[in-house]
Amino acid sequence: MLSRPLVTVLSVVAVASMVAGCASRSSTERENRGFFGGLLGSGPRATAPDAGIGVNAFLWRASLDTLSFMPLEQIDPFGGVIITDWYANPEAPEERFKATVYVLDSRLRADALSVQLFRQARDPSTGDWTDVVVDQGTRIQVENAILTRARQMRISQLPGS
Repeated sequence: MLSRPLVTVLSVVAVASMVAGCASRSSTERENRGFFGGLLGSGPRATAPDAGIGVNAFLWRASLDTLSFMPLEQIDPFGGVIITDWYANPEAPEERFKATVYVLDSRLRADALSVQLFRQARDPSTGDWTDVVVDQGTRIQVENAILTRARQMRISQLPGS
């Protein structure tokens, strides 16, 4: 049986590969193929224009890249949601962070991304975790890091780059 971290890594690699494959196809080809690349048969999915991933592939991949140091709890490439598990920096084990990223649109735009950060600190007397307010500047820095990475990915795919 595979360990949970290995399964998480394999899931991320598989999703990233599928997203990359979707981004490299023409729009007509994406409309005529399913998520795993096979031709769609007859039926309602054959004509569905949203048969592939429904969010911006650059924002999606940039979000996964930016949060790659955190363990993933849930990922939904169709709904555009990434939820991490709690992460504690080994240099500051008395606090931990969790993130939720929403990719809201198929266009590469700043308003197509929403990041929520959660922070907890360990109470030294009881050892329990308590919620702590996250500075909005930290959330904005994470959003900007994702947007910057997405733009870099987009520019690298332009002809002549």
